[in-house]
Amino acid sequence: MNLIDAHCHLNTRSKAKMILALERGASFLSINTDIPFFDPIGEQEAVVLDLKRDFPEQVRYMGTFSSAGFGNNSWLANTIDQIKKTVDNGATGIKIWKNFGMELRDKSGQFVMVSDERLDPVFDFLSMNKIPLIAHIGEPRNCWLPLEQMTVDSDRNYFTKHPEYHMYLHKEFPDYLAQIGARDQVLEKHPDLVFIGAHFGSMEWDLTEVGKRLELYPNFYVDMAERICHVQLQGMEHREMVRDFFIRYQDRIIYGSDVIDSFFDHEDQAAARFDALWSYHWQYFSSEDIMEAEEFEGEFQGLGLPTEVLEKLFVINAAKIYGFKN
Repeated sequence: MNLIDAHCHLNTRSKAKMILALERGASFLSINTDIPFFDPIGEQEAVVLDLKRDFPEQVRYMGTFSSAGFGNNSWLANTIDQIKKTVDNGATGIKIWKNFGMELRDKSGQFVMVSDERLDPVFDFLSMNKIPLIAHIGEPRNCWLPLEQMTVDSDRNYFTKHPEYHMYLHKEFPDYLAQIGARDQVLEKHPDLVFIGAHFGSMEWDLTEVGKRLELYPNFYVDMAERICHVQLQGMEHREMVRDFFIRYQDRIIYGSDVIDSFFDHEDQAAARFDALWSYHWQYFSSEDIMEAEEFEGEFQGLGLPTEVLEKLFVINAAKIYGFKN
């Protein structure tokens, strides 16, 4: 099984995951992120550049930019300069995170949504230079529900650990539809921008909503990172709908695990997590086995997708967008 894990975070220089990748015929797209519980952006980039130097065929990465100082006179010029530098260093694209819409406020106290016109020059620069953008905007719809009403344990656990992002507790923040609407405005304003909606574009709860955007926006793609359990949950009752979705949009969906290697005490644990998820996810998409998930109770059947669809989901689509050899 060859694959590209096109959404993970290689935040350490540990070698166990790289040895695994060589053994499994796998490659990584590591995504640098302007996130408070990661190392600073420059340190993230230094780590992945070292890995990329040592394993040039196994590693690609997405750079990012800082939201600090947004709205200041120098912010835009500094941001464009930061993007130019990270692309010159070897980044294959740029990441924008949910701090736009869920954290950052301007001088007037208003939340800065991803559709803010002050971000348009950044998106125009990316579009003009054919630099892909991967965007984690908003959160799972569960984020706006009380913990006991969330549909999967992975969301319940995350928002228990990070109540600052549990929007059910923060009624003053923009709601779910505002987040998705702002993202859609970016897609409408920048139709030539190659835009990858991380985590099924935060529409994981209903694949029909994902499909609507894939129909409307030809340069919109989605990755599956950390949201496959939501697909499996839908597949318990609507397996054929889920299967048809992946076949219909086979050219627009990209595999990713969202493993963060720095969250493990030992490098072998991180490698084991990659290995387990890759095998489990491959089983789900490739077989018709009866399976269970760690995130919710109940059984479901694997999708048994055709070989040509599997190749696109796990290799070809990521290779095309992110510059891997396949």
